[in-house]
Amino acid sequence: MIRVSVMYPNTGGKFDMDYYLNKHIPMADKLLVPFGLLRTEVDQGIGTAKPGAPAPFLVVAHLIFNSIEEMQKGFQAHDPKLAADVPNFTDIKPQFQISEILKK
Repeated sequence: MIRVSVMYPNTGGKFDMDYYLNKHIPMADKLLVPFGLLRTEVDQGIGTAKPGAPAPFLVVAHLIFNSIEEMQKGFQAHDPKLAADVPNFTDIKPQFQISEILKK
């Protein structure tokens, strides 16, 4: 299984969580489920191991796919539409990581 992590650094930019959770994520789910998306998880950063320190990431979304091939096909087909929606909820440039899930 493959995890795509989309991480929005906590840089003080704007982030409309309501839009993200109620419009962007459902759109991503609808577009990517036919390409092997199994589930989506969204984390909101609240801190670090150091008490009172701010979280390095404001939001991290995890998209879990069956395989890297399906994930690549899904993003090839729909990345332009997903990327075009980003300015509707944030001005923060996301960071991406693709990982293989070794243990659940």
